[in-house]
Amino acid sequence: MSRDRDVRWVAVGRVARAHGVKGEVAVLPLSEVESRFREGSRLFVGEGGSRTLTVVSSRPHRQRLLVSFEELRDRTEAEAIGGAYLFVPADSSPALPPGEYWPHQLVGCEVETAAGRALGRLREVIHTAANDVWAVEGADGSEVLIPALKDVVHTVDIDAGRIVVEAIPGLVQP
Repeated sequence: MSRDRDVRWVAVGRVARAHGVKGEVAVLPLSEVESRFREGSRLFVGEGGSRTLTVVSSRPHRQRLLVSFEELRDRTEAEAIGGAYLFVPADSSPALPPGEYWPHQLVGCEVETAAGRALGRLREVIHTAANDVWAVEGADGSEVLIPALKDVVHTVDIDAGRIVVEAIPGLVQP
């Protein structure tokens, strides 16, 4: 199977900018796991895990969190990570109830219609206000956008790396 099952890191936030002069940063959370930004949590700057940050405190501020890290002591150090993504190891994601999946578990799955037509590999999960949308890349480089709705998604088999969807009108070209 050509599916990349070796996802090691999961993005849980993106540093928007420095906030104040004491090293605090505004973070756009990308995780529904609230404990990711609790005191003592360890996050990694970039997927390589080369730089570790330890949360000292966090508090909500508009649609973001204001986070203080032990390793960032002033505004200059905070500005240096502006725009950076914050990661955790993929195996630190808690188990979900049956029928629910973390986005990183879906990426790389082969997607096909209920009639057996191969659509390609799921490349990205896009979060929208209404519902998630799955971007599937075909073998020819084409892209199919699939709404992640119960009426559209028939089955998801993470272990087999296979997703079966309904071929709704407009989803794929005949």
